[in-house]
Amino acid sequence: MPPRHNARVDFAPYRTELLTYCYRMTGSFHEAEDLVQDALLRAWKARDGYDPQRASVRTWLYRITTNVCLTALAGRARRPLPSGLGAPGDDPGAPLTPSPEVPWLEPFPDRRFDLAARADLRLAWTAAVQALPARQRAVLVLREVLEFSAAEVAEQLGTSVAAVNSTLQRARRTVRALDGAAEQYREPDDPEVRAAVQRYLRAFEAADVPELVRLLAADAVLEMPPLELWLRGAADYGRFMARVFRMREGRWRARVDRANGQPALVAWAPQPGGGHRLHSVQLFTVVGGLVTHTTVYTEPRVLESFELPEEPPGE
Repeated sequence: MPPRHNARVDFAPYRTELLTYCYRMTGSFHEAEDLVQDALLRAWKARDGYDPQRASVRTWLYRITTNVCLTALAGRARRPLPSGLGAPGDDPGAPLTPSPEVPWLEPFPDRRFDLAARADLRLAWTAAVQALPARQRAVLVLREVLEFSAAEVAEQLGTSVAAVNSTLQRARRTVRALDGAAEQYREPDDPEVRAAVQRYLRAFEAADVPELVRLLAADAVLEMPPLELWLRGAADYGRFMARVFRMREGRWRARVDRANGQPALVAWAPQPGGGHRLHSVQLFTVVGGLVTHTTVYTEPRVLESFELPEEPPGE
């Protein structure tokens, strides 16, 4: 019988970082929660075999979690955003037909967690990572984000250091080509970003389409999974928002939030009989004081992960 090395290993301090790792690997917050639970259960069952002389607790947990993720991802389709599926639409009045069969990329509700590396959760970056084969995803995240050495990653994946380095180079090239916003990222607390989001909030609450359009970059993108429709250009963006406000007459309510390390708005829509109901979480990319990309989530399952009230505070 192997010796009992450490039956009292504490896994709790690693749960959040393992959750963000699983999210980066899968593009799904809900799936990430399940995979972390599975990984921690496996670690708990194997705790008597953990040898602190061979690896730190963190490295050991990541090896288990990586195996769980790779197994879950075998044969899976990637999780895209609508803008990753084809050309933009040219009709802001097109039917709003969901495509629930597509495993859409989900947002990460970082307001619920104490996160140190928010930038590496950006939707654009996460969407680019989803284009990689699963093992390339693991190498990229373990090396670039979590800063494990090539030797440690080789040990975790059962391969060579040379193979890890080669895989990392291929993964970097792919993500660099797909993530056009990488060099433009600004923290949500940046004064310019914060001011732009506040102006957008005020215009949104007032259903002021001309003001919203003034806050957009000329080639701004608007997308709303699970709709495959996505729009490019301030004019079409504005026409779509005018349509939304016609469908939901009255004054909206909103507040600033964060998701995926990005500024976001939580929006409550006016109701025909009075009051407001939770409508959406909207993630923004802001460059040069203008909104360049907005991704809107309205699905109840996604909104539940943010643990938001159905009615706006104070109502």
